[in-house]
Amino acid sequence: MEYTKPGKGGMAHDKTEGAFVEAMRKANFPLHYTAYNAITGRARAIYLSPFNSFEEVQTANKMFDAPAVASEFERINAADGELLDEAHVLIFSSDPELSFHSKTPGPKNRYLEADIVQVRPGHGKDFEDLMKLYMAAFDKAGTTQHWGAYRTEYGQSVGQYVFLTASNSEAEIDQRFSEDPKIRAALSEDDMKKIRDLRAASVESERVELYSLNPAQSYVPDEWIKADPDFWKPKPTE
Repeated sequence: MEYTKPGKGGMAHDKTEGAFVEAMRKANFPLHYTAYNAITGRARAIYLSPFNSFEEVQTANKMFDAPAVASEFERINAADGELLDEAHVLIFSSDPELSFHSKTPGPKNRYLEADIVQVRPGHGKDFEDLMKLYMAAFDKAGTTQHWGAYRTEYGQSVGQYVFLTASNSEAEIDQRFSEDPKIRAALSEDDMKKIRDLRAASVESERVELYSLNPAQSYVPDEWIKADPDFWKPKPTE
């Protein structure tokens, strides 16, 4: 996650991050990532890169052992650093039990909602029960809601969860908002009381952020580019 200095985002940041992407392609780095720019909150970019094990990351990073590769990335890092106010690296683990109709990221994704929840210490079970009540209600109502659940392992407070929902359009976001009445209708008074009690007991804080995908800063597989070349490889403007 990178927080840009005032006035240092936009095309300036696209240029330095685009240099990273080209260097990644040149080195044939095996792990890919998608970049999202914040629509809400502080100006920042997040880079999401999935991996199956720490060994996989270690193997991929061996490319930096080559002096020429290391030198090139050091040069780009210095230029990018001039634009940044601060940067953070977080590592999450997937939590299938708290995921809901999760979808594999794809080349048509354009927006990302991140629901960030800090769970009170000692109330993990209450939080799991709360999420299961929500998921049961969404299923009963027949909504289009979906998310992948992730638990923070490194770089942030213990007990933080992030629920990610990718959308192909803003219309999909509107659709989910429009489903609120039927979700409420699917909940009994007893369900509502349980949700209020469990939420009060287990949730310390929560915020929801919205991001838009930035193709210029994303290092994606070739099949994604072939699926939508006009988006991932737009023609330069004159």
